[in-house]
Amino acid sequence: MKTSARNQLAGTVAAVRPGAVNDEVELALPGGARIVAIITHESTRSLGLAQGSAAFALVKASSVMLATELGGAKLSARNQLAGTVSALHPGAVNAEVVLALDGGGTIAAIVTQESVRALGLAPGQRAVALFKASSVIVGVP
Repeated sequence: MKTSARNQLAGTVAAVRPGAVNDEVELALPGGARIVAIITHESTRSLGLAQGSAAFALVKASSVMLATELGGAKLSARNQLAGTVSALHPGAVNAEVVLALDGGGTIAAIVTQESVRALGLAPGQRAVALFKASSVIVGVP
């Protein structure tokens, strides 16, 4: 499958918490990280999502925020994946920053050059990728 979503994270459905309209689907990634997605109940049903089934998460790089110091902050972004900057590709206004995740795999974020400077992002720097559960698209192989 080819998509324009820069981040394609394969995993296993760890839990499905049904709701009247939307369901919360939790994916376990290799290495232990978890991703939470909010999708419609109809999508859960049509994809056949159930605990233990294979699935993948798609997240646009522009939906991923980065932080270098959370200082105990409590955030509404359910997805928080820690890693180390492995690549930084600067552009005129934005930069693509790739994190090597602690549990394996990578995630890319598109952030402004000003944010790169303000956060001190550079290869080897620790950071956390943050994105909302509503920014995750779930698919099945």
